[in-house]
Amino acid sequence: MKKNRYLLYLLLCGVMLYIALPEINLQAGGKEALFAGFWLFLALLVFAGNLAAFLYTPKKKAGTGSGKMGSNQKRKSRVYTG
Repeated sequence: MKKNRYLLYLLLCGVMLYIALPEINLQAGGKEALFAGFWLFLALLVFAGNLAAFLYTPKKKAGTGSGKMGSNQKRKSRVYTG
């Protein structure tokens, strides 16, 4: 389920960059160029972060289906001293 969310965020970020890139003018001087540069930098950070999360999300393990707890899960034991 998380992979679908990361893929959606990647696509939305790509659409946002696709729409914004023709409007961004890095050749302009002053605050406009500074804003455009920071906006591009942050957009690329968002894209890179979601791409890394999408690629490195651990795969889901299939459940064993036997009882409440799987055979490879450990039970928590509590020791009360007093």
